[in-house]
Amino acid sequence: MVGTQILQTAVLNVIRQVNRSSAALTAVALGVIAMILAAGFIDWNMRFGRESTIHSQLGHLQVMKPGFLELGRSDPYAYLLPRHEAELQRIKEGPGVVGVAPRLLISGLVSSGETTLSFIGEGIDPAVEVELSKALRFAEGRSLQAGAPHEVIIGKGLADNLGVKLGSNLVLVANTKGGRVNAVEARAVGIFQSVTKAYDDIALRIPITLARQLMRVEGEHLRIVLLDETERTDQAAAWMRGILPESDYQVVPWSQLADFYNKTSALFAKQVGVIYLIIAVIIVLAISNTMTMSVIQRIGEVGTMMAIGNRRRDILLMFIAEGFVLGAVGTAIGLLVGLALAGLISLVGIPMPPGPGMTWGYQAGILVTPGSLGAAALTAMLTTGLASLYPAWKASRMEIVDSLRAMQ
Repeated sequence: MVGTQILQTAVLNVIRQVNRSSAALTAVALGVIAMILAAGFIDWNMRFGRESTIHSQLGHLQVMKPGFLELGRSDPYAYLLPRHEAELQRIKEGPGVVGVAPRLLISGLVSSGETTLSFIGEGIDPAVEVELSKALRFAEGRSLQAGAPHEVIIGKGLADNLGVKLGSNLVLVANTKGGRVNAVEARAVGIFQSVTKAYDDIALRIPITLARQLMRVEGEHLRIVLLDETERTDQAAAWMRGILPESDYQVVPWSQLADFYNKTSALFAKQVGVIYLIIAVIIVLAISNTMTMSVIQRIGEVGTMMAIGNRRRDILLMFIAEGFVLGAVGTAIGLLVGLALAGLISLVGIPMPPGPGMTWGYQAGILVTPGSLGAAALTAMLTTGLASLYPAWKASRMEIVDSLRAMQ
């Protein structure tokens, strides 16, 4: 038989054996649906964590002096970028850039009434931080506003420990470059919650003008770059490395700074792999059982086909083709139902409790990507093909005389 005839025969056999075929199709379709939903749920959570981290703390890119990541915290004054408006404008011309925000990192002591605690903080430009900090949630109050230089927003954990309320006056104390102590006063206008509780327990933010006054410096440590799409990070980073002198600037993408995200992503990838393996085993067992039963019940048919001149290779290919048809149809059904369920679940939402280190829950969904669809389809097709090999080989090795005798 030629290839077309083998495939047509396989399709007719699948239709003819509707009871056995429906069981195999159900197993394949359910497997594909499970893979789509499981991978989509994890992908949605990972994207949520990624975007929350980018839009509350890191940005897509950070421009800094070389060596700042390693030594900047221990010697912050040695790694200040000079104020350079022309350079900021040049960075804004990069591919996908929607904003560039200067940040001055500060640390010291903050006092409210009789209570004093250590803090880490950032001096920010309120006018350009609107998009960059949109993932911050405010338990009380609001964010910083342009034109109000003596305001502060404070993490909820730090605010609770200090007993800070909206309108409270805080005193910030820090060491200047010369080793002297300087202090500024600011009024609390907002209590925020980011995606990371540990950050909220020690962090605050003030206008960069007030931060420069506190530290008695000019310039900033970082220039945070926000892009229109996270997927353009590598492109924008390559462009900026091309226009900025390597000896004076280092361009660092968010992925090199998000250690928790990277480790969580690797962990979830392993979990998805295990889920796929379990589902693949289930599909193999279901298809193999269906094909084996088909071979047993069609011994006479196989003998007749061989008696009229069909070669063993034709029998082998026919049963493999039946497995392929079952896999293709089951995969198609699974993809359609999986897409529909993913859309419905995302519309309704999945209530999620706060994750590790988080302070608030959220509504999750199912993120369907071409990659996850392709992986589910490929896994289902490969496993059905694998499952049909042994039954097909067993059918092709039958002896004609024994097969015809089974018909009597």
